[in-house]
Amino acid sequence: EVYNHLFRRHSVDAVVVPAKVRAAHLAGFVKNSLLADNIGGMWVTIPHKGAILALMDHCDPLPQIAGAVNAVRRNEDGSLEGALFDGIGFVKGLDHFGIEVAGRRVLVVGAGGGGHAVAAALAQRRPGRLAVYNRTASRATALVDRLKPVYGAAVEVASSADPAGYDLIVNCTSQGLMADDPLPFDPARVDTGSAVVDIIMTREPTPLLQACAARGIPAHAGFEMLVQQIPEYLRYFGMQQIAQTLQEDMSEVRAL
Repeated sequence: EVYNHLFRRHSVDAVVVPAKVRAAHLAGFVKNSLLADNIGGMWVTIPHKGAILALMDHCDPLPQIAGAVNAVRRNEDGSLEGALFDGIGFVKGLDHFGIEVAGRRVLVVGAGGGGHAVAAALAQRRPGRLAVYNRTASRATALVDRLKPVYGAAVEVASSADPAGYDLIVNCTSQGLMADDPLPFDPARVDTGSAVVDIIMTREPTPLLQACAARGIPAHAGFEMLVQQIPEYLRYFGMQQIAQTLQEDMSEVRAL
């Protein structure tokens, strides 16, 4: 709905078509489809973002740490290269909101797929402290163990989801998708001057965002994370001109 509109609007000779692929057929579909000269790559979504990683010939560290890929392109030599733009979109969204990461204290709540991508991208920005909390502690530990060799000892497992003492708190759990979900952490414990980002994308503000707004805490929804990925996808697939045009003025993408 977004990309095909942009292609028509900006006279790009490309189209995105959906493909519903069963898990058992994923490897065959990816390898065989990308033999077609007019298929240059794939956007990848759940439930295949993790499984498709093993099919790639090349990846940068971000998808390897996150264990997921959401874009695949065929190189001139026929090799398949994977990338992950969830985390990149997230930190570009922070730039849009004017939220600094370098040297700050950051808490990521939730170590699922979204938490992996967000934490890896945050770690690249060199926070002073990056803590990860997950209700199943082993998942947080596994993520931190992946991050530490690449980004150093500033990454740690948080013993609780208490947001006190952090400059930026990110909700990467699914708590907030339903109106009666418990809050992922206590907004009353967020320090004055800190910021909150909830990566859940719903039409109405999540209960967490509403509670933060009631306290005057700067709190942002996940839509900008999605918006900021779009020029990155287009640039990855060689569409430099439209990527630059959109990056200079994202109003059209936000409207979509």
